[in-house]
Amino acid sequence: MWDVTVIEDPEAAAVSLDPVRARLLAELAAGPASAAMLAGKVGLPRQKVNYHLKALEQHGLVELAEERRKGNVTERLMRATAASYVISPLALAAVQPDPDRFRDQLSARWLLALGARLVRDVGSLITGAAKARRRLATYALDGEVTFASAADRAAFVRELTAGVSALIRKYDAPDAEGGRAHRVVVAVHPTITRPPGTAAEGAADVEAGTGAEVGRLADPPADRPARPSTDLSIEPPTEPPAEPLTEPPAEPPAGKPAPESHQ
Repeated sequence: MWDVTVIEDPEAAAVSLDPVRARLLAELAAGPASAAMLAGKVGLPRQKVNYHLKALEQHGLVELAEERRKGNVTERLMRATAASYVISPLALAAVQPDPDRFRDQLSARWLLALGARLVRDVGSLITGAAKARRRLATYALDGEVTFASAADRAAFVRELTAGVSALIRKYDAPDAEGGRAHRVVVAVHPTITRPPGTAAEGAADVEAGTGAEVGRLADPPADRPARPSTDLSIEPPTEPPAEPLTEPPAEPPAGKPAPESHQ
């Protein structure tokens, strides 16, 4: 069982989003079970559970773990193919986000589009690598930093931008024979202070920023000229007012996502 896998097929995505089937997936991620065993847990007749399991199996979300013979009956124990699932933007291909439509390094919506493309591309790479039985060369870095002020945050972004840009200029070799292009994505955003799914989960984080910062999170004007995502130029953000972000004390300041670099 994989720790996480991607759902790219629209029909498979629809199947996984059904509340009953999502509950069955969660139960089977915890361990193999038969329809009879699951029926008592989800409060449905065994026949109904069997119907849902067949739909999940048809779309590759569950698989046979083992068969047990009980008298004249063969009990099938099913298991989830992964502990968790991510639905790729490919499942909504006609309306999937496209970060190439606009480029705004201080836009939370552009960051969201970058994140969606990251899910789509890495998901497709994982699928291809699994079919070819090859390892996939990737790297990720995740961390958290607390800024004492908006000025410190702006300085951090400037230094991060300069460092990443210097590395790209040093190692970028688009004309190298046999070279392989890699996408670099760097992001900075406020930490969510409430459990996922709660009301106004991210609203307080945005409200804690200054008016100028919050304004940059809106969608860009329609007439703003777009720049290709392969543009290596990275524009450091304008430094916001250097005032302590202490109101309200329980809420962190709104952050500014860093840019995407080279494809």
